[in-house]
Amino acid sequence: MIECFGDNPDREGLVLTPARYATAMLDLTKGYFDNPTDLVNNAIFNEDGQLVIVKDINFFSLCEHHLLPFVGKIHIGYIPNGKVLGLSKFARIAEAYSQRLQVQERLTKEVADAIEKILTPLGVAVIIEATHFCMIMRGVKKLGAVTKTAWMSGLLKNDTGAREEFYALLNH
Repeated sequence: MIECFGDNPDREGLVLTPARYATAMLDLTKGYFDNPTDLVNNAIFNEDGQLVIVKDINFFSLCEHHLLPFVGKIHIGYIPNGKVLGLSKFARIAEAYSQRLQVQERLTKEVADAIEKILTPLGVAVIIEATHFCMIMRGVKKLGAVTKTAWMSGLLKNDTGAREEFYALLNH
């Protein structure tokens, strides 16, 4: 690749770049080696409750189309069905899926599906807001464009009151 760019791969500053790049890519895609179910590490507790929201989970991922980063925040809400999850585990689930080659739409659904599988709640909502470097650095070059995706299930999809409560708490 370095030669394709017109530079000399034997130049002092570039000699170790291929190895550093390989190491960086392995670190940026370490989510492939994580099983989200294992990440909860017995942090599921019997507890009744109402709507729970964990918002502003920072994340970064790589766009599978250009291998450029996209970064943003993940917001997760769920209505317990007799079980709750340790709060830090939501960030671990989000990280496991975001540190793979991704598209934002799939990432949103994968996080929601993992929470469904782990907790079988009455409803799940996941919203992701992200800035995609493929839109900033190349192509249309639109700095400031934000992409928002949402995935909802159960009561948070079908019950207008529950969905409105989620949005109200999220935006508060």
